[in-house]
Amino acid sequence: MDKLGIDLHLDVGEPRARSIESALREAVTTGRLPAGTRLPGTRSLAEDLGIARGTVVAAYAQLVAEGWLVGETGSGTRVADVTLPRAPRDAPVRPVIDLRPGRPDLSLFPHGRWSAAMRRSLATADTAGLDYGDPAGSRALREAVATYVSRARGVRAEASAVVITSGFTHALAVLARALRGAGTIATEDPGLAHHRRLIHDAGLETAPLRVGPDGAEPADIPARAGAVLLTPAHQHPRGVVLSAAARAGFVAWARDHDGFVIEDDYDGEFRYGKRLVGALQALDPDRVIFAGSTSKTLAPGLRLGWLVVPRRLRIPVLDALAATGATVGVPGQLALADLLDRGDYDRHVRRAREHYRKRRAELATRLASVTGVPLDGVPAGLHALLPLASAKEERRLVDAGLGAGLQLAGVHAAGYWQAARGGKAGLIIGYATPPQHAWRPALDALTDVLRGAAITPW
Repeated sequence: MDKLGIDLHLDVGEPRARSIESALREAVTTGRLPAGTRLPGTRSLAEDLGIARGTVVAAYAQLVAEGWLVGETGSGTRVADVTLPRAPRDAPVRPVIDLRPGRPDLSLFPHGRWSAAMRRSLATADTAGLDYGDPAGSRALREAVATYVSRARGVRAEASAVVITSGFTHALAVLARALRGAGTIATEDPGLAHHRRLIHDAGLETAPLRVGPDGAEPADIPARAGAVLLTPAHQHPRGVVLSAAARAGFVAWARDHDGFVIEDDYDGEFRYGKRLVGALQALDPDRVIFAGSTSKTLAPGLRLGWLVVPRRLRIPVLDALAATGATVGVPGQLALADLLDRGDYDRHVRRAREHYRKRRAELATRLASVTGVPLDGVPAGLHALLPLASAKEERRLVDAGLGAGLQLAGVHAAGYWQAARGGKAGLIIGYATPPQHAWRPALDALTDVLRGAAITPW
């Protein structure tokens, strides 16, 4: 039996049981959960929310006592047939399943291993290590990261080159400050609009790099550029891999023009085919800045990431880090170092990789049967691009998704193209985001939305 999905909007200021009760009452009274709707089992909902099963059991029992829910032996817990005021005809449908890219399945988070790592690391930590410390990060984590990225991603790294950040967004903001003399940073087109905003906020300009089947095009780098920003392992959003020729071209440009390449190792750990793709940084550690994080492998809320910085940029990066005033909490750093050193991080990544591999395969099979068009890009990462015929069709499908209880992201709607108009259309499907019990319902709803869609390969 498939697990059931439900989206609860919990109030973090209330006790968990009371918050679950309030969220379920709200869902019933607004009509999101009509009478007869079967709710997830207490065990699966507790896993998704990361709380004790007893808390969910208590919340369900209270709502049964109040008459909101009914519990039937053999058929689980369902919404009771209660009399509700009629909702306005034009009341919006509230999305219940998020298929936008950018987040992992948070129900996979290794709560037990993380808690154990936190306890172990704090129990053995030197009290001096809890002081302000090195702005580049704790020595223990920098050493662990250097070892990990060298082994797992082929990066040429030593601890002195590693700088710990609060994820990639923070890392890019720091780098943009450190590279102010660059004037212009060339970025992939299509690419994340938020990254361009961070660069602009630092007083720099951006310039577009066309992304084709082989990734970004080195020939598009303008003469005024002093740096480029790339996602070579799995381009966002196209999902293609930067070719060997293009990699060599970007490194040659950096050497010839005294420039730098910022390598955002987006989705680098999640490859589902036989072809492995190492880090671009290994081609020239003096010209390529490598950036990684735990936002996709563990959880974005941990706010843990890293840079491997060329020697020439280390002082400017540390100065920019001090200027932002944002450093990473020591307990989280020590816990991540413990996970890395013990191999628990690798074990979690392998488990998550198999989880997402199955999801992407299911998505590709289902959509091919409906649209007849394969997903764009290689089998990797946590998102896939479904190319569409037009921006109009993209908007129609995003709106249809909302009506079906899905949040979808469009290339145009999310501002991926640098030009105000033009560029191809598509849906960027974040298949990792839904918790496990919601995945099949999400896939079914998406299939229905896409029937008859106008698909055109890029």
